Amino acid sequence: MIDRNTKVAFYAMTSKGYFVIEKFIQEFGSDSIEYIVSSSDEKIQLDFYNDIKKLADLHQIKFFDRKDDYRNIENEFKGYKFAIAWKWLIKDYNNLIVLHDSLLPKYRGFAPLVQMLLNGEKRIGVTAIMATERYDEGDILLQKQIKITYPICIMDAIRCIEPLYYDIVKELYKKILKGKKLKGKRQNSQKATFSMWLDEKDYFIDFSWSADKIERFVKAVGFPYDCAKAYVNGSIVKIVDVEKADIDVCVVNRQRHYGKVIFKEKYPVVVCGKGLLIIKEIRDRKGNNIIDQINFRTRFE
Repeated sequence: MIDRNTKVAFYAMTSKGYFVIEKFIQEFGSDSIEYIVSSSDEKIQLDFYNDIKKLADLHQIKFFDRKDDYRNIENEFKGYKFAIAWKWLIKDYNNLIVLHDSLLPKYRGFAPLVQMLLNGEKRIGVTAIMATERYDEGDILLQKQIKITYPICIMDAIRCIEPLYYDIVKELYKKILKGKKLKGKRQNSQKATFSMWLDEKDYFIDFSWSADKIERFVKAVGFPYDCAKAYVNGSIVKIVDVEKADIDVCVVNRQRHYGKVIFKEKYPVVVCGKGLLIIKEIRDRKGNNIIDQINFRTRFE
């Protein structure tokens, strides 16, 4: 029988949470988990909430929705807790380990992986910290990274870091099993940068950016997120797939023509702040592919 002092709890969302819990059960057994808390996320097309719940039910692990009243079990449990892709404050942050989608102290805050891809970072990774009252400032317990190449879509980037998530949890849990007190290293706050939360406006493309940056942006906010957006003839469309053109041309008074279609061959080609962008898939709000409806005299805004 598992010693309750070596059990852990998970506050987990998205495919990252599911990946870690599934692997953890396979290696350490379901008896090693005291409880799981999860939540749905309407801003993500595939949030893995039902998958996490089914996994808990299958292995007879106590499962709670974030909106449930689980204060008693939470207050009674004194073991370590792992927060994976968790978006809300956990009031009792004693023995709480937060796994963050960046190489802290860089990109503290929200949607760090999206911002890292937008900025063209060559390395992405995961950092485990001890939770503190202020977000993402805790001592670093463990950090792992991987090198990536562009173009890369967000789903592929997530697949790259999911094993890093589990490797961190596994390594820390092995220390917990040995009765070791987890100690971290203080972050250098002078090197900290912050990644802001995203709202509806942040999904719109800025066509004054370079074609290269727009390509990275479209791929960074694609599935499972809500996709990049633009206005066409007053209506919002989703820009699902783009590609930076191999050539650029000299556009007279270029700054006045960002977002305009300059060539219409198989796909519309649009003027950007620097370079040209091939738009390969556009969908309306009902999900219909409307690429064939884009005529030559179209401006994306």
